[in-house]
Amino acid sequence: MKRILICVVLFCSVFCMSDAQELGLRFGDVSGGNVAIDAIVSLGEFSRIHADVSFGSGVGIDALWDFLYRPLGEEGLDWYVGAGPYIFIGDNFELGAVGEVGLEYHFQGFPMALGLDWRPGLRIIDNTDVFWGGFGFNVRYVFGY
Repeated sequence: MKRILICVVLFCSVFCMSDAQELGLRFGDVSGGNVAIDAIVSLGEFSRIHADVSFGSGVGIDALWDFLYRPLGEEGLDWYVGAGPYIFIGDNFELGAVGEVGLEYHFQGFPMALGLDWRPGLRIIDNTDVFWGGFGFNVRYVFGY
C-alpha cells in the first residue's frame, strides 16, 4: 500500500507542476486493469508525456513520450505516436516497454478531449513476450482551456 501511495503522489506532483494538462480516464486494455487515470503533461507544441495509473489486481503505470502530428488540417484533430516504459506491481511483477499510436480530438469552445489509441508492448521481466492488444478509449478534461 505504501508503494501505491508513493506512486500516486509522484504522479500527481509531476502533473501539477506542468502548464498544459489534461486529466481523465482511459477505458480498454491497460496494464493493471480495464480502467486507468489518464493524464497528459505538455512538453511543448509537439511533444508530451502521456501517463496512466490503473488499479485492478495490482497497480499498473505507463509513462509514454508522445509526438503530436497535425497533418489533417482539421483544427483540434491530432494523431500521435510514442513509446515508454510500463510497470505492473501485483501478484506478478512485470516490467517492459509499450508503444502507442493514437488519434484524438480537442473540442473547440469546450474543455474536453476524446481519443482512441493502440498500445502494443514488450514484456521483459517475469515473462518475455510481445502483446498486441492494448486498444483504448480516452476521455480527458483539458485544464487551462
